[in-house]
Amino acid sequence: MRSTHALIQVALALMETPSDRFWGYELTKRAGVRSGVLYPMLTRMLDDGWLVDGWEDSASIQGKRPPRRYYELTDKGRRELGGLLQGARDDARFSGMIGRLAW
Repeated sequence: MRSTHALIQVALALMETPSDRFWGYELTKRAGVRSGVLYPMLTRMLDDGWLVDGWEDSASIQGKRPPRRYYELTDKGRRELGGLLQGARDDARFSGMIGRLAW
């Protein structure tokens, strides 16, 4: 994937807690990207094997909302995003963004 500000923002959000499950809406807020940017990116990450997805257990839902789709990083995804962020540290375009993650 080509390194863009949006990709770096999403990578930072995912790598803050890389073993968690993420909801799309949550990622839009954490990464600060619009859903129209995020969901195509998540689809590419799924296709590349960086993420796996699933659906929330409907028995655990309180209220009358549909189940949410979640995303989890794979080992490959953690390696690829870690490498992407490492490369972004040396790229002047992203210098102000990378400092917030101390891994």
